[in-house]
Amino acid sequence: MNSKKVPETLTIAGSDSGGGAGMQADIKTMQEHHVFATNVVVGLTAQNTLGVQSVLPTPVEMINAQFDSLYDDFDIKAAKTGALFDQERVEAVVANINKHNIHPIVVDPVMVAKGGARLLDDSGIDAIINKLMPIADIVTPNLPEAEVIYGKKIETNDDVIAAAAHIQQLGARNVIIKGGHQQGDTLSDYVLLESGISFTIESKKYDTIRKHGTGDTLSSAIVANLAKGASIKEAIIEGKHYIDTILQSEIIVGHGHGPLNHWGAEDEIR
Repeated sequence: MNSKKVPETLTIAGSDSGGGAGMQADIKTMQEHHVFATNVVVGLTAQNTLGVQSVLPTPVEMINAQFDSLYDDFDIKAAKTGALFDQERVEAVVANINKHNIHPIVVDPVMVAKGGARLLDDSGIDAIINKLMPIADIVTPNLPEAEVIYGKKIETNDDVIAAAAHIQQLGARNVIIKGGHQQGDTLSDYVLLESGISFTIESKKYDTIRKHGTGDTLSSAIVANLAKGASIKEAIIEGKHYIDTILQSEIIVGHGHGPLNHWGAEDEIR
């Protein structure tokens, strides 16, 4: 019998019944990277490729119990947060990150679902900005989320640079502002590292509706690479490469914003 030790990871997020985003996307991504995924379910969504129909946050007592259960047993090397739903849940997650000294922690500040449904209220956004981001090792907002955090419109490259600096000043050590909402055929993701080094990652923009869960997938790919020993810079670059790879082939599922094809990277990830 063959056996081997594999890196253990954690996703702290909501459940997507449609399987395209949320912790389902996280677990699929981590599995493809050959790391073992554990999870804390912060909320349930009734969701499909057409949208989000209903949301039910997890009681704080159960959130706490999940964290305690995992950290009594697993040797978790890296973790991420996704949709956290409201202030109470954000504060519970922050308390557990501090209690269990969870690092590196990647914060994907999920605010709105692909179909437009809001997944975080105003007090929850304030808690993300003022309580979660200051303890984050990496924050991965898209342009609309970065605008909310920055408090200003982002229209130029200089705006992106200023927004990343602002987010870093809030306490986040490393920032990647995703350019998926940009116009044109090329996307530019801006990265600002704790060292002050910055760079952009350019990639092709794919004209498709089958990219539900892209943000969740990127943050999970970063976590997986961190758990395997990559540096922050390497993990971000490899995470973006994973996204670019799986966007090159599609699977047809549902009738709306379909999920990514995680099988598309099987020949590249080891």
